[in-house]
Amino acid sequence: MLKTEIMSNKNVCNSQSGNAVYGLGLIGAAVFYISQATTFWMGVLGFLKALVWPAFLVYEALRYIYM
Repeated sequence: MLKTEIMSNKNVCNSQSGNAVYGLGLIGAAVFYISQATTFWMGVLGFLKALVWPAFLVYEALRYIYM
């Protein structure tokens, strides 16, 4: 039973580090998109884009690979 608890702790640590990377990427993307905005609503759209930036990244990577 102790081995199971140790293994489950390893999984938690790995997922938390991934969350930290995503959080830093979210902040960086939000700063980038909002700084490029010319109006308030473009800033709101920029923040929404920052929430889904990994989807843009994967899309561009796959488009590059398959072209």
